Amino acid sequence: MPLPLINSIASWILKKRIHQMELFLKYPHEVQEELLYSLLKSAENTIIGKQYDFASIKNYQTFSERIPVSSYEDLEPLIEQTRKGTQNIFWNSPIKWFAKSSGTTNAKSKFIPVSTEALDLCHYKASKDLLCLYLNNNENSQLFTGKSLRLGGSKQLYEDNNTFFGDLSAILIDNMPIWAEFSSTPSNKTSLMGDWETKLPTIINETIQENVTSLAGVPSWLMVLLNKTLEETGKNNILDIWPNAEVYFHGGVSFDPYREQYKKLFPKDNFRYYEIYNASEGFFAIQDQNNSNELLLMLDYGIFYEFIPMDTFGTLSQRVIPLHEVELNKNYALVITTNSGLWRYLIGDTIRFTSIDPYRIIVSGRTKHHINVFGEELMVENTDKAIAKTCCELNCEVIDYTVAPVFMQDKEKGAHEWIIEFKNKPDDIDAFSTLLDTNLQLLNSDYEAKRYNNMTLNPLIINVARPNLFYDWLKENDKLGGQHKIPRLSNERKYLEELLKIQIPQQY
Repeated sequence: MPLPLINSIASWILKKRIHQMELFLKYPHEVQEELLYSLLKSAENTIIGKQYDFASIKNYQTFSERIPVSSYEDLEPLIEQTRKGTQNIFWNSPIKWFAKSSGTTNAKSKFIPVSTEALDLCHYKASKDLLCLYLNNNENSQLFTGKSLRLGGSKQLYEDNNTFFGDLSAILIDNMPIWAEFSSTPSNKTSLMGDWETKLPTIINETIQENVTSLAGVPSWLMVLLNKTLEETGKNNILDIWPNAEVYFHGGVSFDPYREQYKKLFPKDNFRYYEIYNASEGFFAIQDQNNSNELLLMLDYGIFYEFIPMDTFGTLSQRVIPLHEVELNKNYALVITTNSGLWRYLIGDTIRFTSIDPYRIIVSGRTKHHINVFGEELMVENTDKAIAKTCCELNCEVIDYTVAPVFMQDKEKGAHEWIIEFKNKPDDIDAFSTLLDTNLQLLNSDYEAKRYNNMTLNPLIINVARPNLFYDWLKENDKLGGQHKIPRLSNERKYLEELLKIQIPQQY
């Protein structure tokens, strides 16, 4: 079958989903309410379902009063029982896959349950919806005349008591539908390679002759691959290698600090960037408009959403609210109930609503990855935007950064200490520091108040990282590739101190 015909047929099939999306766009609260009752009904005969008497829950108020909000630490004993082979604990269908992700306070790694329903009705459904929305907005797309270059952090799945664990990307590849495998590059075998430094050249060798029309992956790691590909080929930009590339689907970290660098890699005015918001726990939101940073909250993936206003988060007055009570431009901690048996689970992300008709969001940070030592409420969203703005104004580029507090001692005031790895350094680091500080104050009034006349916070401190410092830290900690990254903000100095320890003093 000719490729243009395949492209037309695939586009027609995918765009049929638009009519189904219109249901939750028009009736968001009804769709969410019906979904909640469906989840409760499915799990009413599980151990959790009997403990909280799911069968008698007839409204949201009872649900919210009876079932506590849980962290991973709260659920870990039940998850470990399931990993050892006991079923029907928190979900009625067998759970045999567990997505391994970075650890918590009490555990080196988290093992997030992934049900068959979550695979089919959430993750794979979302992959199709992403393509559907993109194609609906770009009628002339030739996406399916070529392949999608996917970059996952996959390692082989490991078996334990007839259950399997590994990166989410490994689980998705292992269960991937034929249509997805056919339209992707590199091969599953290469995608599942565990050693990043061996995997990188193998991906380049496999993909360099393909007709790549789209790319997907975390911005920081895909950039490493693309720059290495340019080195290997001697080309000036990625379009010299894959001239038909038209879109990059990205997620995992904020795109703001990388946007200008990607524009140089894909120097074409109509090249598209589409953002997604997914995690081991589920697929939550998709960019549904060209040239936008807002993500449409997907309400029919088997996930029921609740929200904790960050101004009450972790306090005695903490409130948990349903979707119909959210307000624009407020930061909320995300709470999810899923078709993998996570009941009122605090995922650790913070989001902000930019629209409520339809419900669109941006990811503003992490509940733990912010700095509020001095009441400044600094979010990752603030620092990413400030870095991007400062780099644009001073014509420099940042690869990665992290920030930690300098705690008050005796009469010394506090401060924020940064370590930044530049791709292109600013001409004057002091000017960069001053402008970054100013931009942060423009973006965050709490930070501005603490910086006013150096009342609480002294000017920020910047360390210029040696080349490959962040890469070397990730390598030392066996975190190369995929979703791994150093937290950008922290209320403690652990990450900053570890980086400074392996930093070679640089003359600037």
